[in-house]
Amino acid sequence: MARDKKIIYIIEDDVALNHGIELTLGNEAYECRQFFTLGEIQHIEQADLVILDINLPDGNGFDYLKQVRKISNVPVLILTANDTELDEVMGLTLGADDYVTKPFSLMTLRLRVNNLLARAGARQAEYANRYEKHGLVLDFGNLLFQKNGVEIELSKTEIRLLKYFTENEGITLSREKLIDHVWQNQQYVDENALSVTVKRLRDKIESPGERLIHTIYGIGYVFKG
Repeated sequence: MARDKKIIYIIEDDVALNHGIELTLGNEAYECRQFFTLGEIQHIEQADLVILDINLPDGNGFDYLKQVRKISNVPVLILTANDTELDEVMGLTLGADDYVTKPFSLMTLRLRVNNLLARAGARQAEYANRYEKHGLVLDFGNLLFQKNGVEIELSKTEIRLLKYFTENEGITLSREKLIDHVWQNQQYVDENALSVTVKRLRDKIESPGERLIHTIYGIGYVFKG
């Protein structure tokens, strides 16, 4: 189940500014978690966005950003009193998504946060329509499909079946469930149609000796490497 609120980590040692940001962003859409030193930060993987000051009492925000980027693509907005171009370039090079120089307008900060989260949501939606595994690159949004770098042509029925398989990787799907999902509103579908579609799909996405779509006899199929 998706969380109702986006979680924003505010990492800023200036107590007044930290509270000001929390008051500006804390609403029905955002849950703000406040940290005043790097040592206080826990469970960074829970954050949907990080507001990160560079000059902190127990460390440098740039060094912390390097650590974050090793484990997460969470949007990071840097706050700093350093208005030199070199610092801005360094922050963006290390993977920051935006850079704000103090002093700044809290309303402007809120707009930047809204924009970053909107872009992150769009990226998540895009990735939800992509599958990259087993030599397959499946872009369901743009209807572009490759196996080991070679483009493959799929029919609409094959696309629906393959997307359903990838969305349920490792889960055994009954023939009835597959037919209902792929052929949807059609009143009568010969069960042989599923077998034929699975065979065609196997021919297109499986390399010699490889099995991705496994038959579970008496039940249906499971998609797994």
